[in-house]
Amino acid sequence: MNNQLVAPILPHNEPEPVVSDHWLDELADGLTEHGWMSQDVAVRLGAELLAGLRNEVHILDRTEALRRAGVGRGAGLQRDRSVRRDKIAWLQGITPVQAELFGFFESVRLGLNQRLFLGLKRFEAHYATYHEGDFYRRHVDSFQGRASRVVSLVLYLNEGWEEADGGALQVYNRENEDEVCGSVLPEEGRMALFMSEEIPHEVLPANRTRYSIACWFRCDEVPLPL
Repeated sequence: MNNQLVAPILPHNEPEPVVSDHWLDELADGLTEHGWMSQDVAVRLGAELLAGLRNEVHILDRTEALRRAGVGRGAGLQRDRSVRRDKIAWLQGITPVQAELFGFFESVRLGLNQRLFLGLKRFEAHYATYHEGDFYRRHVDSFQGRASRVVSLVLYLNEGWEEADGGALQVYNRENEDEVCGSVLPEEGRMALFMSEEIPHEVLPANRTRYSIACWFRCDEVPLPL
């Protein structure tokens, strides 16, 4: 009797899942080694989803449904235009495109927990619009010891973005805040991922309207006042 194991024959050209184990391993390795990384996820998310999200934030911007962003939360919120000048609208996951994106975020949350034991309990996300001349000065997304925002994710929604359009995400070395260690153009389908407490970053002035989605994976269970 032949007991030799035979590997199953897989269909040719079978697409990789939107969130695969191999890809989650890459994210976990990048965060562990460098504290941040950037990847093109346009193929993973698909042109239809990206177009739907871009159309949604464009409508919000055109109808003036976005509000001026601030620094801090709750009673400590301050809207200081010398620090940041973007406008935002929080996502609730209630439209079809938001629900699909939330499924992607949830898969990332679970995958990072399994690999890095971060204790991520939930996420929050908002649209952000930077008009010409808008910026966000160097900052970190969570203060040390707050144990709130742990991992930050930014997804960009801009077609045909070029270096001359400005608005790049500039990333600083977590060991030396004066050393620039990376720059990410906000091209459609480009994603930046970084540790919220560790990585200083800034948005350089935009020379045309710039759309993105910012998401934070958090360790607290109860949403705080926005």
